[in-house]
Amino acid sequence: QVSVVESGGGSVQAGESLRLSCSASGLPQSSYSMAWFRQVPGKEREGVAGIRFDGSTRYAGSVKGRFTISRDNSKNTLALQMNSLKPEDTAMYYCAALLMSGGDWNSRYSYKYWGQGTQVTVSS
Repeated sequence: QVSVVESGGGSVQAGESLRLSCSASGLPQSSYSMAWFRQVPGKEREGVAGIRFDGSTRYAGSVKGRFTISRDNSKNTLALQMNSLKPEDTAMYYCAALLMSGGDWNSRYSYKYWGQGTQVTVSS
């Protein structure tokens, strides 16, 4: 049974940092890409950062230089270090796993497995 679980969300002031974690288990293949997405009510879920099994990364322009995605393949875990947070980073953050063949890293339709989300709130 596949399980994808996020943790680490919370409420912070602008300029502060948060670290999100994601644990994945039961996936049907041993190597897979993962990503973080976020969504606010009324808007599309957007890709924040993606990472391939080999460690290569991609970032949305709005977070480049502030967020860092990383993974530990031995533990099947994913992390997102978020620094210099802004109020516009407020959203529900989701962990996604298993990028399907030919899919774009930042498309919500490209991933097969999702976590339940963790809320990040940044106040000014």
